Amino acid sequence: MAGAGVTKGPGPTDPAGAAQRWLVVGAAGMLGQDVLAAATRAGHEVSGAGRAELDVTDAVAVRAAVAGYDVVVNCAAWTAVDAAEEHEAEAFAVNATAAAHLARAAAAAGARLVHVSTDYVFDGVATEPYPEDAPVAPRSAYGRTKAAGEWAVRAEAPDAVVVRTAWLYGAGGRCFPRTIARVAGERDRLSVVDDQTGQPTWTADVADLIVRLVAARVPGGIYHGTSSGQVTWWGFAREVVASAGHATPVDTTTSAEYQLPAPRPAYSVLGHDRLRAVGVEPIGDWTERWKAAAPEVLGAP
Repeated sequence: MAGAGVTKGPGPTDPAGAAQRWLVVGAAGMLGQDVLAAATRAGHEVSGAGRAELDVTDAVAVRAAVAGYDVVVNCAAWTAVDAAEEHEAEAFAVNATAAAHLARAAAAAGARLVHVSTDYVFDGVATEPYPEDAPVAPRSAYGRTKAAGEWAVRAEAPDAVVVRTAWLYGAGGRCFPRTIARVAGERDRLSVVDDQTGQPTWTADVADLIVRLVAARVPGGIYHGTSSGQVTWWGFAREVVASAGHATPVDTTTSAEYQLPAPRPAYSVLGHDRLRAVGVEPIGDWTERWKAAAPEVLGAP
């Protein structure tokens, strides 16, 4: 994809380490909530805009909302992967057109944009971690719209930071581990796919990474914000069940057993070389991070 990668550009105008005005778009979502918290802990003046406060598909409203901020983090997205297959135009409006509005508005306001993207921009057929500059080849409507959003952001705001993430879980919304823990307490045994491999990633860790990327004044470009290591959904489910204190057996099954509208990537492992190249530490191994996250994620109502 044209523009993928890192280009040098001006960072925030504030001195390094100084408090900045942050706007988190999509602030009501699982990741948005954690970005609000992480940026606040870092000493910034933070505002959040959810769907009720800002229609990201309205260019005029976006331009007005962004004015006066130093950093804008775009966590807003159409994430209903299967529904996007029949509603690609609506998904495109949020994932691509709205991303372009935010990038254009941030560039006009002199703000640094951080845009959150996804592993679904790749085809999922690799056998080793995808580097940041690997060609995009989405196989679903969701992936196509997110790839278009990346392109729009890089075209409108070359200084923008695009953070691809995957397999997110957190305390602020519905997610795989909370569902697995609940079902494990209701059934005698579970069946989980063992032919999809990825990196379970805590939203709190992605939020922390975003704050660290901005603080480091990294060059504009694409970075991968996932945990290190890799596991299948089945392997992750076993860890979740154990963390929840259940002894429920977890059987393996295949993706072919589930007839879903959108294809799932078989391999969603992302490499982190670009983070290391700019001196930013990647997120730790998924097993260690899950152990740290489990009490908060599984303890949430």
